[in-house]
Amino acid sequence: MRKVRVYHVDAFTKEQFGGNPAGVVLGADSLSMNEMQKVANELNLSETAFLYKTENAEADFRVRYFTPTNEINFCGHATIGLSWLLASNLGWTKKKDRIVLDTNIGLVPVKWHKDGELVTAVEMTQVAPKVNDFNIERSKIAEILGVHENDIDKRYPIKIANTGNWHLLIPIIDQKAIDAAKPNFEKLARLNQIHNVDTTHLFTFTPEEQEYDLYTRDFLPALGVNEDPVTGAANGALSGYLVLENILDPTIKHTLKIAQGHTMGRPGMLYVTVEPGKTHPIIKVAGSAVVTIEGTLNLQPSSSKENLALSESFHISR
Repeated sequence: MRKVRVYHVDAFTKEQFGGNPAGVVLGADSLSMNEMQKVANELNLSETAFLYKTENAEADFRVRYFTPTNEINFCGHATIGLSWLLASNLGWTKKKDRIVLDTNIGLVPVKWHKDGELVTAVEMTQVAPKVNDFNIERSKIAEILGVHENDIDKRYPIKIANTGNWHLLIPIIDQKAIDAAKPNFEKLARLNQIHNVDTTHLFTFTPEEQEYDLYTRDFLPALGVNEDPVTGAANGALSGYLVLENILDPTIKHTLKIAQGHTMGRPGMLYVTVEPGKTHPIIKVAGSAVVTIEGTLNLQPSSSKENLALSESFHISR
């Protein structure tokens, strides 16, 4: 029997049972892709990250991400969750002040923020943001999302944006209208599949007196999850869009607080920094996390002997 350590980590929150729960599996070298998919389905969270050895000399670990039904190229909240676990529970802050993750989209650096020895946040630098046009009638997307056509904010363009995955960005007039959205998930899944989009991300700027700058919701029925509470990849792509579309001044640094998850009873907060770069804006997404569950997954012996488990390298006791 193979024993694999698994965790649930609530990301983008300081409160247990808030934010977005991610699965984290350490020492995943012994798992085949098929087994990773089955484990992700068994954990039944929106995304699960699998951490194992990398052959890339510039990285510390290799990571793959799975929803219950699909592998995806990148997941922000699972990256925050696994990095928080390494820093706060497994002692990696005593070894390094940052790590580099080898993902399907390339290298993703992650650094710890600390107050003395206490980890206060982890911050990932996402890959270069991209934005493309997306042509759809407002009446059609409004009908699919279950909002009024007048709820779509005409000041900002509907686009798809990417810092690892493609997200359809829909500007909405206010938080109330976002909360009232009731998507037709079957139609939305079909739309996203046709256009090779992972999620549909609703966003709005909030009044100055609000404690956060933007408010969002994220839907991903094409990946087997109707709604995700707090999304690092989608909000990173949104931040890149805001600068690339000159909604925010691309020549200066921006710090954004983005709230999400309220309608699901799992409110969370992301802290995004957008810095001007030589070739593209630099998107850094930070947040806290809470480890809520840890345990052992018992798997049948593998028929493959290509890899050995990494448990000892993570200093995990069995």
